[in-house]
Amino acid sequence: MALHAQQFFDDVLELPFHQYAVIGNALYAAPQPNAPIRLRIDFAPTIRRDEYDGLRLRVIHPDHGVLDTAILRFADHGTFERRDAARDLSAGRDGYAVIRDWHSSGPAWHGADGTGLRTAIEQYAHLWFSPQAAAQPALRPAARPTSIAGVSPRTR
Repeated sequence: MALHAQQFFDDVLELPFHQYAVIGNALYAAPQPNAPIRLRIDFAPTIRRDEYDGLRLRVIHPDHGVLDTAILRFADHGTFERRDAARDLSAGRDGYAVIRDWHSSGPAWHGADGTGLRTAIEQYAHLWFSPQAAAQPALRPAARPTSIAGVSPRTR
């Protein structure tokens, strides 16, 4: 696999999911333990063979199939901003903000910055997968017993 998908998901995105596996060029995640729905992330192809300009996210239910699909473009999230600036590539020029699986000399996504993509993926997952109860802040502070005029709460 010339895309080196496992490395891309592990090293570039560093997603904080409970459980996931990379199969082929796609990541399957269980962002919330014991939830029936899953998140699939793969590379979004362009009209050219073996060229990708973003990530495709799908929320999948085992009984109902695909519930939602979103495309996160590399150009919109600054993924290859530094790489393309060094190559003097700008929007509208061939090769701008894309990865190509046309050769096998190292990862096609070399030089990627996953910060913007990671943030967008986390926001998307948050819409579909409620955060774990332990991670949720309390809606209001817990009530504490107070003393009244020097009387201990336990002796009232």
